[in-house]
Amino acid sequence: MSSPTTRVYSGRYELVRRIARGGMAEVYLARDLLLDRPVALKMLFPELSVDESFVARFRREAQAAANLSHPNIVSVYDWGEGDGNYFIVMEYVDGKPLSSHLRGEGALLPDRAAAVGAAVGAALAFAHKAGVVHRDVKPGNVLITNDGHVKVTDFGIARAGSAQEHLTQTGAVMGTATYFSPEQAQGLPVDPRTDVYSLGVVLYEMVTGQPPFTGDSAVSIAYKHVREAPVPPRQVNPALPQAFQDIVQQAMAKDPANRYQTAEELREDLLRYRQGRPVLARPELPTEALPPTQVGRSTQVLSQAGAATTRPTAALLPDRRQARTGAYVVLLLVMLALLGGLLYLLGRSLGYFHSASSAPVAVASVIGMAPDQATNTLKGQGFKVATQEQNSDAAVNTVFDQDPKAGSKAAKGSTVTILVSKGAGTASVPDVVGKSTADATSALRAAGFQVSTQTQANDQVAHDRVISQDPPAGSAAPKNSTVRLTVSGGKAQVAVPDVTGQPEPQAANLLGQAGLQVGTTTRQASDTVPSGDVISTNPPAGTQVEKNSSVALVVSTGSTSPEVPNVVGMTAADAKTTLQSAGFKVATTTQADPNPADNGRVIDQTPTGGSKAQSGSTVTIVVARLPGTSTTSAP
Repeated sequence: MSSPTTRVYSGRYELVRRIARGGMAEVYLARDLLLDRPVALKMLFPELSVDESFVARFRREAQAAANLSHPNIVSVYDWGEGDGNYFIVMEYVDGKPLSSHLRGEGALLPDRAAAVGAAVGAALAFAHKAGVVHRDVKPGNVLITNDGHVKVTDFGIARAGSAQEHLTQTGAVMGTATYFSPEQAQGLPVDPRTDVYSLGVVLYEMVTGQPPFTGDSAVSIAYKHVREAPVPPRQVNPALPQAFQDIVQQAMAKDPANRYQTAEELREDLLRYRQGRPVLARPELPTEALPPTQVGRSTQVLSQAGAATTRPTAALLPDRRQARTGAYVVLLLVMLALLGGLLYLLGRSLGYFHSASSAPVAVASVIGMAPDQATNTLKGQGFKVATQEQNSDAAVNTVFDQDPKAGSKAAKGSTVTILVSKGAGTASVPDVVGKSTADATSALRAAGFQVSTQTQANDQVAHDRVISQDPPAGSAAPKNSTVRLTVSGGKAQVAVPDVTGQPEPQAANLLGQAGLQVGTTTRQASDTVPSGDVISTNPPAGTQVEKNSSVALVVSTGSTSPEVPNVVGMTAADAKTTLQSAGFKVATTTQADPNPADNGRVIDQTPTGGSKAQSGSTVTIVVARLPGTSTTSAP
């Protein structure tokens, strides 16, 4: 096989060099020859490419990732096969993974860690809404561009939420043990909350400089995720604010029910932290181990080869003494009794134990209605109505949520709570003056604002830097409102005026009026442009250049052609000698002339004496002759 630099796949992707190696594939920098742009080409290892079932899953996962179009997700462009290898073509990100930043810089400042975490949360929330769970969130899969933009990559082991297959067989790497959720470590089904846990581990590492759990093997690390409590981040980094620790601990709750229930909830709390607002994180038991009933299931761990295998939990957990079995049985019976009582009370509250005359009815949907209309609708069904006003992205004074939900059944006379939007609320506008357009836009969107830009020439502010913002920094503005940025287009541009054919002083004056300066002046002979006039300019007329730029002039020194001597009145021989001495050829014609004094003398010439003509050109002379003499023309 030829060297990687000469391999071309699908007739358009030319490999340039290898840039990374992962658990399933190698990643190359390649060039899309069709669109002339750099791309990242992820090539499956040959040993995985021969597994048809794995390749089929790999293709479906590539297709799922290709549907994830989001600013914080690395785009997937294409999928294909060549030389027996399967590959995915992705957006090339010019930057470094978060893992490299952590190795080089150590722990990050909490505000920066919150900004990176919020961007990752935005990417995961978008993927989760599309039914895709990443399942391998780690610093190596978080890329940070050179201008600070965050992108999540490698959905290669992600699985669409509706898929029926699980990638849990031997040979399929199912994540990285250091960032496993407890349910991943036990081989249990996963949902978006597993990504929330892994992002919590990444946040922990960003602010402490180390992961919460380490060990000699993947097995020991997986055991710690299931059964051990991590050291609180503030014990590792005492400068860390309590609010950030609360966010990390709630995200890393071992029971999924105690975590943030969505990546969006985690993202919003990180944004609250960055804005100096109170966070909603209230970790009740941030380090609780999973109960024995969950730990008792089979546990998925990584073998020494790095492949996912399924082993009994006994490999991770210590044996229980036989004497404790009776206590668990008693506890189980008590819990069943309590559960039965709770189910009965719930049924009564929903009206399932009422008589037929008070049977529960389906709650109508009132989302989007005005409060009065929603209240009348629900009261018409026999419900009581409680109204609460909250900030929301929904239109002001409209219902954006209700409890119980639309379609659920509730007893007549029970209360339906409607949540009415007070608008998105306000937030402090960040200071983005002087930042690049990309950085300013990212900061404003993270603060909850929309962004519009206009370009304006500016001689003092560098190109693509923000000159001003409206509203100004520090002011309170409604969330989701637009912050207008004026961005420098660099120095003003002017068109070079056409000064060709103008005398040199007048040309210099016209250039000055246009805001330009006269640069170098070159003198050059011209047979067509009079001496002292401009022959041409550099840059040429009409070119757009920066104001105050210099324009070079080429000025004519006049013609280089010699002057034709005046030979009228000379004898033919003298005229010929004179013209040839001046560098011209001579042609002679005769013309009858009755004046004996003119006989044999030149009575006319072309070109006329005193005019300019090219050296070596022919001058025709007319020589007088007496009537009746020979008319032969001399050469």
